[in-house]
Amino acid sequence: MPGDDAHPPPGWQPPPPGWQPPPAPARPAWGAPPPPGAVPPGMPPGMPPGMLGAAHKPGAIPLRPLGLGDMYDGAFRIIRFNPRATVGSAVLVAAVSMALPVLLTAALTFSVDLTSDGTTDATSGEGLAALGTVGALLVGTLLQALGLVFVTGMVAHVVAAAAVGRRLSLGEAWAATHGSRWRLIGLSVVLGLMGAGMVVAYVAVWVVVVLVAPTALVVAFGVVTVPAFLALLVWWWVRVYYLPVPALMIERTGVLAAIGRGFRLTRQQFWRTLGIGLLTAIITGLAGSFLTIPFTIAAQVLAVAVPASQYLALATVVLTALGSVVQTAFVTPFTAAVTSLQYLDQRMRKEAYDVELMARAGIS
Repeated sequence: MPGDDAHPPPGWQPPPPGWQPPPAPARPAWGAPPPPGAVPPGMPPGMPPGMLGAAHKPGAIPLRPLGLGDMYDGAFRIIRFNPRATVGSAVLVAAVSMALPVLLTAALTFSVDLTSDGTTDATSGEGLAALGTVGALLVGTLLQALGLVFVTGMVAHVVAAAAVGRRLSLGEAWAATHGSRWRLIGLSVVLGLMGAGMVVAYVAVWVVVVLVAPTALVVAFGVVTVPAFLALLVWWWVRVYYLPVPALMIERTGVLAAIGRGFRLTRQQFWRTLGIGLLTAIITGLAGSFLTIPFTIAAQVLAVAVPASQYLALATVVLTALGSVVQTAFVTPFTAAVTSLQYLDQRMRKEAYDVELMARAGIS
């Protein structure tokens, strides 16, 4: 038969002496790690070290629906690889805002005798010290709150860029908010008025009930409406207040459209959003309190050690300002990063936003 070893086909010649078959081609090492410093295919160049990973994770987070661990790990990664645009911006705002009460108290200290004389008169040194300290800190706190509104907007852009492996500097993050800054302030004002309006309306109803209703009805009204009103505030915080800022900044939409966007993204995700938001608030609250403990203790020690000092008010304001700066440096970037990651998570869950992020990262 043709091809049989005993009967080779016509024209067949034996191989020359010493002939060896060629070596089989080497199989590709699919699992071999890339050499140090190499960027895998599909990854954008210039990515920070440590953010290179699988094809579905070009940046700080995996491009898929996120779990709690993914969000917290991503928030810390974003802060670590974008320190100037996150911690740096928060510290800058807090330092500039708190510098005003320090300067005002210093001017008051060196122009008026603030030594305690044992009286509580508002015109006495102790009274002026108290008024000046409280007023200056109030002004500084209001300015800080206004500045931190812009910080949250910047962090939203930093998070969106980090999701595809890009690092934003402080200047780039600030430039990314161009065109949305006034809308961001308007959004903060609208949300603040909404929250304050609900509280004022509820208090007004309470005043009317207390004035016209008998005691038994007042007690019943409180038992029924207080839990209901607290539940309403929680619902409003999650559905209306929580996600509009990243929606406004990343999608560059209007104030009312951003509120509606946050409302739609949290639909059927109320308890999950509430749980992550409350846990984040508890963590940042405890951490912020812990960070300010040394400054609080120092202020109390000074108040006991030198209660009649001319410089006690100034020292108190300086310590309070330092504590506020240190607290803000951690609380604001982390909270804003987690909120922005929740926004991205909801879009990936409901709109397949991960596909768009992969395209931006150059992943086919």
